[in-house]
Amino acid sequence: MKAIIPAAGLGTRFLPATKCTPKEMLPVLDKPVIQYVVEEALDPEEVDGAIIVTSPGKPELLSYFQPDRSLEALLRERGKAGYADAIAHAGNMPVDFRYQYEPRGLGHAIRSAADACAGEPFLVLLGDYVVPAKDICDKMLEVSRAHGGASVIAVAPCAPDQVDRYGVIAGDFVGTLEGYEGAGETEPGAVWRIGGLVEKPSPEAAPSNLYIVGRYLLSPLVMELLANQQPGKGNEIQLTDAMARSLDREAMYAVVIDPLSGYDTGTPSGWIATNALMAASDPRFAGEFWAAVDERGGLER
Repeated sequence: MKAIIPAAGLGTRFLPATKCTPKEMLPVLDKPVIQYVVEEALDPEEVDGAIIVTSPGKPELLSYFQPDRSLEALLRERGKAGYADAIAHAGNMPVDFRYQYEPRGLGHAIRSAADACAGEPFLVLLGDYVVPAKDICDKMLEVSRAHGGASVIAVAPCAPDQVDRYGVIAGDFVGTLEGYEGAGETEPGAVWRIGGLVEKPSPEAAPSNLYIVGRYLLSPLVMELLANQQPGKGNEIQLTDAMARSLDREAMYAVVIDPLSGYDTGTPSGWIATNALMAASDPRFAGEFWAAVDERGGLER
């Protein structure tokens, strides 16, 4: 199975920083955001490769995931074996690339990697969402195995008055993951059979308060439907539209996750918060992080 990671966007929210540096290469602690996503994508034993869909204007992504023997050797000569090992790890990950030559939407980006999937199910991981525990894909795979290889997406609850910011599912609660027995309909571990997908509904019209998180396990049918998907919202080819069309031909499920299990790095404020929260909890950085904060007089809201 392949995992597709869309990373072709312009990163306009981070300008001017992203004029020369792709937003996916912005660091969270000591690694770029994209590496966290690739490592998560490769974590399930079913996955043997990640496909990053990028644009021709981002050569830094290709360079980062290629070996750099001279740098590794230099670091080892200087006694910095840990840094050399980190460089080697990134350069030897099974990552391939496809190009989206024009910004025609998420569905178009996913379709750009169709040849790599060879008619098999595939994962999609949006590149601006970091999941340190790397457990969402395994949960989706568990639900899929229990339901005959069906497509599965990750969802999380939001406040009812915020549903108009997201894509929201309609459907029925059908059970829970193993180990989550007794979970409520919108609690982590709950499993739904999807009856519809509604983009940014009004609070009054929303069929649920479960919004789509940036993790998908999709069947070959969805990729097939993307081939002739017509432009939708924003005049772009939307992945959600192809998923909705697939519901007439096959079942799709959703697994509820804890909304705090991941970090959204897609905005400057989210990226800053991600760095601060992960630094505060990572034993490698926590001591110096809090010392630096205290040196400035601490933090106050």
